Amino acid sequence: MNIKKEKSNSLFRIAITGVGAIIGQGIAKSLRQSGFDVTIIGVDKQITPFAQSLCDLCVEKPKVDEEDSAYLDFWMSLIVEQQVDLIIPGLEVDVFFLNQHRQHFLNTCIALNNPTLIELAKDKWHTFQFLQRAHVIAIPSLLPESWQECLTQLGSPPYILKPRCGNGSRGIVELEDESDFLYWKKKVKYSFLVQPKIGSDETEYTAAAFGLGDGRSLAPIIFRRKLSVAGNTQYAEVCEEPGIVELIAQLSQMLSPVGPTNYQFRKHGDIWYLLEINPRISSSNSLRTAFGYNEAAMCVAHYLLQQEPSLVKIKSGKGWRYYEDFIL
Repeated sequence: MNIKKEKSNSLFRIAITGVGAIIGQGIAKSLRQSGFDVTIIGVDKQITPFAQSLCDLCVEKPKVDEEDSAYLDFWMSLIVEQQVDLIIPGLEVDVFFLNQHRQHFLNTCIALNNPTLIELAKDKWHTFQFLQRAHVIAIPSLLPESWQECLTQLGSPPYILKPRCGNGSRGIVELEDESDFLYWKKKVKYSFLVQPKIGSDETEYTAAAFGLGDGRSLAPIIFRRKLSVAGNTQYAEVCEEPGIVELIAQLSQMLSPVGPTNYQFRKHGDIWYLLEINPRISSSNSLRTAFGYNEAAMCVAHYLLQQEPSLVKIKSGKGWRYYEDFIL
């Protein structure tokens, strides 16, 4: 286990995974603003100086696959040696790993969602089928063998081809005609689904609502957003959309989310379409904290203190992301 520097001791010792990426870094920054006395233990496969600057202590993951028993051994040792009170996963792969091995973490709090919801959201096709059964408006989806099948069942193109399992807009391509379909069908190495392209880039929304596990969620924070080429939120504007609030309340009753839960929508005409559910903290978390919705602080209250997070006053405003330099 490769451990790098520690700055301080504190009341709560919290491990954050994926501190080399935008979600984990946002969680670390949000914890610093939470008002809780925390020691932040950053975990990732590669620790950068910038990640170190956000944490009190950084630990490199072993260079083994998550399925390797040595990886579980790493976590067991880390929890004991660093007296970890809470783990907040910043990577989807860590959500799946921790969910799969919950029984080994009985003495440590983990900011994990409802296991049924985690499994459902893992596969977008299964999510679509669930929404259909629940009579929730979802974007029509298809596992097509031919372009003709798309035309018959989805209407006129353009369409979106996306991996059944994936995140951050990775692997999503637009299909204009049959030649696009045949090219990508042959090229992609993953199982995919095809959907009609709904709405426009100007009508995409991301919302976060902290689930309380009993069919309720805290009032959501909603952004109208624009995506970067990397698939993350580049521009966000706080907005009030009663239609989204109503849909999230409906989904909360059906799915009983626990903890940070992200919902993505597109609007076409007067209809809200659910794009996907991410049962975890998403990449917009640092922007949410800036507008008063600190999901990392809510995790400390809910998972560690077993308290219902307080309702927050959400500030109005707009946020932009930009690159900056980090110099040693």
